[in-house]
Amino acid sequence: MAVPVPLPLPLLLLGVFAVPGGCSYPGPHSLRYFYTAVSEPGPGLPQFTVVGYLDDQLFFHFDSEVKQAQPRAPWIQAEGLEYWDRQTWIAKGWQEAFNGNVRIAMERYNQSGGLHAFQYMYGCELRADGGTGGFRQYGYNGRDFLSYDTRTHAWVAPSKEAEITKGKMEADRHLSQQQRDYLERKCVEWLQKYLGYGKETLQRREHPAVRVTSRDAPGGPTTLSCRAHGFYPRDIAVTWLRKGESREQETWRGGVLPNGDGTYHTWATVEIDPQERDLYSCRVEHKSLAQPLDTAWEPPSRTAPLPALIGAVAGAALLAGTVGFVLWRRRRSGKTGAIDTPAQ
Repeated sequence: MAVPVPLPLPLLLLGVFAVPGGCSYPGPHSLRYFYTAVSEPGPGLPQFTVVGYLDDQLFFHFDSEVKQAQPRAPWIQAEGLEYWDRQTWIAKGWQEAFNGNVRIAMERYNQSGGLHAFQYMYGCELRADGGTGGFRQYGYNGRDFLSYDTRTHAWVAPSKEAEITKGKMEADRHLSQQQRDYLERKCVEWLQKYLGYGKETLQRREHPAVRVTSRDAPGGPTTLSCRAHGFYPRDIAVTWLRKGESREQETWRGGVLPNGDGTYHTWATVEIDPQERDLYSCRVEHKSLAQPLDTAWEPPSRTAPLPALIGAVAGAALLAGTVGFVLWRRRRSGKTGAIDTPAQ
């Protein structure tokens, strides 16, 4: 497998940047980049794409159709025109390497046609306890191809098709040291710099609006649904209580999904005996709340447009779900892994 070798220009972009005044930004925070190359591009699916995220905020985009690195968050425009010209030049260089990797991977897996994707993720994080960590990982067709173990500083190949690439990566000690230095030091410095740009957006707090609804099944249980929406940041805990005690085993949770305005929504349901409806309440815990918010079901008033409200929330959830784009599953046990590439 042809593995991209860092170009001279990226080294210029990996310079040390001190945070003004030496200040820091309490975690958790993360800086992540995703690269995707596909064998058969089509409408809405460029042959090569790069996206960058600061926490959950998309701020960087490049693809082979637009052919230009673009800012996707207002705060990143603090970087000038020279920055974006450089990022465009670098991304174009990586495009050729990644397109070659798709072809080589297909050969390794004895595939002659069809839609296939070669992907790469790398970045770093600032943890809540002040610690830092890096990660880099390659994927092929939605499965792990090659990952870097930051504890042992060794590459891990989960399949025999990746063994050749693993050997090449480990043989280039200069490249290995360069990548290790990036993950352990330089990536964190870029993360802190970007946090300085986006602190007003990333450190804001928007409290959730919570509503509990009830749906009866003829001759069956009642389903209580607790919906929290319009909150930021993303982390939230939604729990059903019966007489003040958690009913964790009986609770079914939906995902935390984005809204179009940069906030999030989620929901949790529980099936109960309709005679015990008044014993249940929904507890929501979020950074924007001084204390947990408990909400019980209340019979809808005759004038309240409940069906319309529920329909709007459900429609927003469906829309957010359809536009979500998951590059591949992220392993959180080892914090996933990757390399220093185009956009830092």
